Amino acid sequence: MNKFTALYRSSVGKKIIMSLSGLFLCTFLIVHASVNLFLFKGAEAYNTASHFMSSNIIIRLVEVVLFVGLLAHMISGVVVWIQNRMTRPVGYQMYRLKDNTKLSSRTPMLTTSASLVAFFLVSHLLTFWIPTRFGADPKLPYDMVADAFSQSSMAVFYIVAVAFLGFHLKHGFQSGFQTLGLSTNRYKWLIDSVAVIFWLIIPLVFASMPAYFLWFQ
Repeated sequence: MNKFTALYRSSVGKKIIMSLSGLFLCTFLIVHASVNLFLFKGAEAYNTASHFMSSNIIIRLVEVVLFVGLLAHMISGVVVWIQNRMTRPVGYQMYRLKDNTKLSSRTPMLTTSASLVAFFLVSHLLTFWIPTRFGADPKLPYDMVADAFSQSSMAVFYIVAVAFLGFHLKHGFQSGFQTLGLSTNRYKWLIDSVAVIFWLIIPLVFASMPAYFLWFQ
């Protein structure tokens, strides 16, 4: 127990938790994107799929695990960021970053993308998840989505946020395997190939929804 506690309190332990929780959340994105594709089949198909997701006891239990994983990922990320800032007293202008890290790992866009993704998740939960799970909105799920994305401000925000999500996933998916020591030269090509699903294809699926209701409905 002491070893586990020591590992958790260390920066390495928090990075491992952040990696494991992040990779776990990636699997949920596949399910979420797949269900959202029912939007393109019409109101009846999407309402049926949404009702199944909100009423199935197994799905509801998985959502609790997902919520815990999301909190663990966000808290670990914030703590690691603070620890890195505290242990790096010398400004970046005095540090030869190009000799030590990749461009995608040192850009301020990482912090910006993480912050925007967190804000986007909160907004998404308040707009869609809470009303459908707790009956806070009398509208059917399809009508709720259609009304939200018929507003240009919401649709554009969603598309921009999804773009940042893709950027966050591009870095996070690959660095997660690297933190766990699994990103070896032998398997790097496979990890990079699978990563395309998460940082490109899934964000495009999410972005297609507001685009569909804003410009084609």
